[in-house]
Amino acid sequence: MILAAGRGERMRPLTDHCPKPMLFAGGKPLIVWHIERLVRAGFRELVINHAYLGHMLVERLGNGEEWGVHIDYSQEAEALETAGGIAKALPLLGDAPFLVVNGDVYCEFDFATFSARALARITQGKQAHIALVGNPPHHPAGDFVLDASGQVRSEGGSTLTFSGIGVYRPTLFAGVERGSKARLAPLLRGAIQTGQLSGEHFRGRWEDVGTPERLAELDTELRQFF
Repeated sequence: MILAAGRGERMRPLTDHCPKPMLFAGGKPLIVWHIERLVRAGFRELVINHAYLGHMLVERLGNGEEWGVHIDYSQEAEALETAGGIAKALPLLGDAPFLVVNGDVYCEFDFATFSARALARITQGKQAHIALVGNPPHHPAGDFVLDASGQVRSEGGSTLTFSGIGVYRPTLFAGVERGSKARLAPLLRGAIQTGQLSGEHFRGRWEDVGTPERLAELDTELRQFF
């Protein structure tokens, strides 16, 4: 699942007439970078949620045939936050663990290897396995602590930042009412309390494209290589 329902307030005025995941960097929309990498990792079934200006996503991406995938859409009248959006899309996602990535980040990420490691952890009883990154300048406090065994904790060491990438059991969202707003962080902290959240530290290229300035910098850098 690619999360694409956010309003992108910090990206205004760019997002006044364009959903944030459709903003261009390096000659293509941010969300297309994800689709291409997911395809290379072997994914063929995608779900994308949308709300604000969602018709633009549907019109550009269609059914996914351009990339050799099938795309289903989960439409939200208003953005339901991360957990709320995932819970609403559960009928499209099925009963097996699924991968989720934020549509408004750029990352040079190996989704195939990550998913294999995540499924191994989930098979051992975890509810979720997430990717963490070094704390960016705009989020120096971080979110979680990762211990040497790969267990995610709330405290007890140096913090890392949640990347917006994770593999989840559908049961993690069982308590979220469909169609209601709900944040993901409380669910992850609940899984920490029961020892059911594992993770790993991704040290590769990851950018939270949260401002027009950061988008412009990313665009300039990518155009040098792609």
